[in-house]
Amino acid sequence: VSTQSTGLSFNSQTMGRRPGRCYRYCKNKPYIKSRYCRGVPDPKIRIFDLGRKKASVDEFPFCAHLISLEREQLSSEALEAARITTNKYIVKLGGKDAFHMRVRVHPFHVLRINKMLSCAGADRLQTGMRGAFGKPTGTVARVTFGQIIFSVRSKDATSAHVLEALRRASYKFPGRQKIIVSKKWGFTPYSREEYAKLRAEGRLIPDGSHCKLISAHGPLEKKTVFVKTA
Repeated sequence: VSTQSTGLSFNSQTMGRRPGRCYRYCKNKPYIKSRYCRGVPDPKIRIFDLGRKKASVDEFPFCAHLISLEREQLSSEALEAARITTNKYIVKLGGKDAFHMRVRVHPFHVLRINKMLSCAGADRLQTGMRGAFGKPTGTVARVTFGQIIFSVRSKDATSAHVLEALRRASYKFPGRQKIIVSKKWGFTPYSREEYAKLRAEGRLIPDGSHCKLISAHGPLEKKTVFVKTA
């Protein structure tokens, strides 16, 4: 951009973001935002729970996960792009109250860039590789093999839309991902058969998108489920 109108004699250039391939691999130790690492730009992704978050655990039995098949770094920009894609597709075909989606990774790792000057006379100003520890430029989430990136729970009728939305989201990430249909009931740790059995026995207490199990341990007077009345 020429600055002749301002009376200055040099040309200034604005630098764009580096391509994601520059920061794809987990090379160094985790470098997180702290009192020593200041001036970190805010991550692009700010919402990690979306859809019908307050839906009871009984309402959404179906659950699917998008899983990473590589050890790599996912930028906050890529996470936000994939989140928007998934949300838009399910809302369009299934409705905004037909699902609950959760982003399971957080971009805590800080990226650095050693900026080089590119204006006239820069060769006298820049120092090359002297003092090459860069300044914070963005954040990424570090994922490993088999780690869940996204989880979506919904009704069985919406399952096809959920799987297609996760397939589209996978194109926003580098590397390979896999979509897995969970055998569990929603976000709970219990299989569908186990959940139905425990629910019928009255041993599960709904607790938001999860549930609490009444165990057999402890004093019997507090475990009314296990006490048989004559």
